Amino acid sequence: MSGPAGAPGGPLGVAGIGYAFMGKAHSQAWRNVAAYFDVPAVEQRVLVGRDAEQVAEAAARYGWAESATDWREVIARDDIDIVDICAPGWLHAEIAIAALEAGKHVLVEKPLANSLAESERMVAAAAAARGRGVQSMVGFNYRRVPALAYARQLIGDGRLGVVREVRASYLQDWLADSESPMTWRLRKETAGSGALGDIASHAIDQVQFLLGDTVTEASGRLHTFVGRRPGPSGVEDVTVDDAAWATLVLAGGAVASVEASRVALGRKNSLRIEVYGSAGALSFDLERLNELEFLDGTGPAAEQGFRRIVVTEPEHPYLEAWWPQGHVIGWEHTFTHQIRDFLLGIRDGAAPSPSFEEGLQVQRVLAAIEESAAAKSATIVLGGGN
Repeated sequence: MSGPAGAPGGPLGVAGIGYAFMGKAHSQAWRNVAAYFDVPAVEQRVLVGRDAEQVAEAAARYGWAESATDWREVIARDDIDIVDICAPGWLHAEIAIAALEAGKHVLVEKPLANSLAESERMVAAAAAARGRGVQSMVGFNYRRVPALAYARQLIGDGRLGVVREVRASYLQDWLADSESPMTWRLRKETAGSGALGDIASHAIDQVQFLLGDTVTEASGRLHTFVGRRPGPSGVEDVTVDDAAWATLVLAGGAVASVEASRVALGRKNSLRIEVYGSAGALSFDLERLNELEFLDGTGPAAEQGFRRIVVTEPEHPYLEAWWPQGHVIGWEHTFTHQIRDFLLGIRDGAAPSPSFEEGLQVQRVLAAIEESAAAKSATIVLGGGN
């Protein structure tokens, strides 16, 4: 197909691929986005999954007109303009490339793919499609937390001076119990990696996003605390990491430490970010996502200290669409903001961010951390940056 699908002026038809955790979150966003933001009209046309009965039930619950089990047939349909990929990472490349070649706009969940080779093929397909007016984006939804988007503004405006250090940790505990069963996320052939690709990818993207910078060096360590878990056919080997640690150097000179774990007992979904500069500092905790702590280091020393900013003012990013000041929003709103930005990119013919190229840059950092871990935490210099 030589250009983007869809009849001019008509609603954009959306196909969702995957109906589990992320499929549910994305469905909520597709249902709500036009009620709060001025975006092109969309229709939730079809939800795709492997189990016909379960996907039909999910489609009815989440607002999709119909369901299907063959994604290849769905992306060939003339009434589908957008393909939203929430399937496991090992399917991302195949589905995304086929959809782009069919002239469909593509949103794909992070991480971009399970390997650098797959990611590079996706970037090439996205670049070719962009030349035909077909847009693509990778779903790092935490860029759409208003407090983090505002933090990026403050850093970009120079309020922190020269950024020197970043500390980012993403801790969960859903695998802390050694009897928790095997899932596809614990097998390298389907997940690619464990905590590294699953949640450290978010922390790494935030480091680069907040600073508007690129990682040039990485050293890291990976560890699997529970090596065997019960599976449907008996005890199985876990072939991915439970936790990851990394030190990153950015092109602008800042140094970042990153930690991710899925066995950190007591931490349910704790993404914490601290940024320290020569003139100020910032602190954020996802479990208090409407708040940002900011220290202005330019005032008198006797008056300095972190102050709490409740990021719910209409002047803050995305908040003009929601509630009166102080009426907080939640985790699910980040996906609505993500769909909003994706649709505006399609409307305006402008490549939305994060692009597949930006997703590939995160993949390069993940690969460097894996390479470093295999080489006793040796420093790896990244090549081929964008």
